[in-house]
Amino acid sequence: MAPNNWTRTTAPRRPAVPLEPVADPAGWSAAEDANTEEWIYHLSDGEIAELLDAVSGVESRGLDIMDVARDDFPLPTLAPALAEIRVELLDGRGYVMVRGLPIAEMTPAQAGAALWGIGLYLGRAVSQNADGHLLGHVKDLGGDYADPLTRGYQTKAAMGFHADPCDFVALLCLRPAESGGASRIVSSITLYNEMLKRRPDLVKELLWTFYWSRIGEIAPDKDPWYRMSVFSFQDGYLSVRGVSNTIFKSQTIPGVPKFTAAQVEAFELFRTLADELSMDMDFRHGDIQFLMNHVTLHTRRPYEDSDDFDRKRHLFRLWLITDGARPLPPEFVDQLEGVQVAGTVLKAPLDAI
Repeated sequence: MAPNNWTRTTAPRRPAVPLEPVADPAGWSAAEDANTEEWIYHLSDGEIAELLDAVSGVESRGLDIMDVARDDFPLPTLAPALAEIRVELLDGRGYVMVRGLPIAEMTPAQAGAALWGIGLYLGRAVSQNADGHLLGHVKDLGGDYADPLTRGYQTKAAMGFHADPCDFVALLCLRPAESGGASRIVSSITLYNEMLKRRPDLVKELLWTFYWSRIGEIAPDKDPWYRMSVFSFQDGYLSVRGVSNTIFKSQTIPGVPKFTAAQVEAFELFRTLADELSMDMDFRHGDIQFLMNHVTLHTRRPYEDSDDFDRKRHLFRLWLITDGARPLPPEFVDQLEGVQVAGTVLKAPLDAI
C-alpha cells in the first residue's frame, strides 16, 4: 500500500479586494504541486473495508442510491478524514484526490453507492441535468460540442477550463480512456493574480456580469441565460467562473449583447493563462477527484476511446453543495440548486443511458 502523505495546506488567507493581489491557500503553483503528493489521500486497508461494509449495508437493505442518508452509510474511521478533506476543499488548496477504491472488485451499483456515501460527508447532491441525474456520468455519447444545446461531458472533445455550478464536483474514475483524456486543473486564484500582474485593465473587463447560456435546460420561470461575472468578490473571498463554451454559447441567444473587443481580448488572455498555469493529473481506476469550483477550474485533454459503449471512458460524477459554508455572491448562490426543468424527476442511474 502506498504511504499516505496527504497534508492540509497552511498557506495564509487575507481578505480579497477587487483589483488587488489575492492571498488565498487556493493560490497554488502547478510547478510546485506537480512534484508532491500532499494532495493525494490514500485509503488504508481499514478504510477500504469500512467503505465496502457500508456499501454492503446499502445493498442488504435494498436502498436506491439517492435514498441513502448519512446515517445509512456509517464510516467511523474514515469520517474524520473526510471532515479534514472538506475543510481543505473549502479553505485550503481547493482540490483533493482520494486514491485506492478497489473499483475492479465492485459492480457499478457498488461503486455508485461508495461515491454517494462519501459525498454525504462533504455536501448535498443536486441535479446535474434536465433529466434529474443526481449521480451523473461523464461519457462520450457522440455529441457535437459545437452544438449550442450539447454539454461537454457528453462528448470526447477538449473543453475550455470551467467551473461546474456547485460547490464541490466529485469524479470517480470507473474506466479511463484508451489514450489521452488526462484531467487538467488550474488555480483560479493564481490565474487571477497573474492576469492582474500582466493586464489589470483586462481583469476589470471580467468583473462585468456576463450572460451565460443554460444550454437549453431552462425552468419555466427562467430566462435561457443567467448572469454572472468571471471574477466575483464577496465578503473578502474571490470566486471565479471559467471562460468556457457556456459563455460563448450565450451569443446565439436573442437579446444577449455581443462581446466587446476588450472582453474578447480578456477572454483570450484568461484562456492562455489557464493553459499556461495548469497541472495535468493522473487519473487511475478508482481515483476520486474532488474540486472546489469557486477556486479551481478544470477540463480534460482530448482522448481516443473504444467503439464499445461498455468500454468507453466513464466517470461517475456528483455535484455537491454546502449550503452556505463559504461566502458567495448572490448570483453564484442562485445557480447552486442544480438543473431542474418542468417535469424533472430526480434519479441516480448507473450509466449514461
